[in-house]
Amino acid sequence: MKKITSKSFIIPIILGFALIVGVAYFYLFSSIAKGGKTHFLYVDYDDNIDSVYKKVDSITTASGMAAFSMLTRHSNFSENIIPGRYALEADMGALRFLRNLKKGAETPLHLTIPSVRTMDKLAASLGKKLLVDSLELQKAFSDPSTCSRYGLDTLTIGSLFIPNTYDVYWTISTKELLDRMQKESRAFWNNDRQKKLNALGMTKVQVITLASIIDEETANNEEKPMIAQMYLNRLKKDMPLQADPTVKFALKQFDLRRIYNQHLSVNSPFNTYRNKGLPPGPIRIPTVAAIDAVLNHAEHDYLYMCAKEDFSGTHNFARTYEEHLQNAKKYADALNKRGIK
Repeated sequence: MKKITSKSFIIPIILGFALIVGVAYFYLFSSIAKGGKTHFLYVDYDDNIDSVYKKVDSITTASGMAAFSMLTRHSNFSENIIPGRYALEADMGALRFLRNLKKGAETPLHLTIPSVRTMDKLAASLGKKLLVDSLELQKAFSDPSTCSRYGLDTLTIGSLFIPNTYDVYWTISTKELLDRMQKESRAFWNNDRQKKLNALGMTKVQVITLASIIDEETANNEEKPMIAQMYLNRLKKDMPLQADPTVKFALKQFDLRRIYNQHLSVNSPFNTYRNKGLPPGPIRIPTVAAIDAVLNHAEHDYLYMCAKEDFSGTHNFARTYEEHLQNAKKYADALNKRGIK
């Protein structure tokens, strides 16, 4: 009869322990991301554990989902679900993923403020990217008391938004968003821009309003300083701007290809044919290029401009009204030749 040694017990124990450790590591630490790619889980305010399971199941492997559900059953996660946008990174295990969810460790998203024409369009765009409802944003943009907190009104609130890309949380509230935009606006108006603003003798809102008109006039960034100076010349001479884009904005007919006399009579403070000076607010969220074009305007004495007859998107400039009429005829003839009404 052979004598049983302690080694005959130790080896199976070691193997069993190694197996347990291996299974635990596989369940808790190995990647659970489907396809070995990074995915994002969006947890809403009205989500419960079942709806979270459904969302997690769509971005994890079968074993990853089993590990995640096992871990949640042994935690208080179902009682404390924190809304947010959470990254399930390509190499992330179930334990780390659940830990992030329990801590509310959101992953920021890159939010680009678009250069759109109206505040309802801005609200709709932001509402598609953030958890906040677009109707709530629209309400804030049209609320005088909300706008006044930022030194603006319902016609100028658009000037708070500088169209850059910012890292924000998906769950950012309307107030937090506006506070962030105010902070970013202050950073945008650095010492260099502030000096140029002071030299112009204009306010930030006025520069942004003029920039919004310039953006509507052309997409050619090289020409924008020329257009800026032309409008500054008209303002200096107390001439009406007579900017066609302001008429389109007043009419809310942005697809107009030609502006006729009947359009020019629209009764609106934004109609710069009827009213001298700048309109009461921007007619779109202007680009940074247009804002800087006003601050770095060209030096010339042109007072008129008309779109070029080659439809290049650039303009013919004129010093006198007679020259302008000649340029306008060229453009009108080109429109007629193409049958553009």
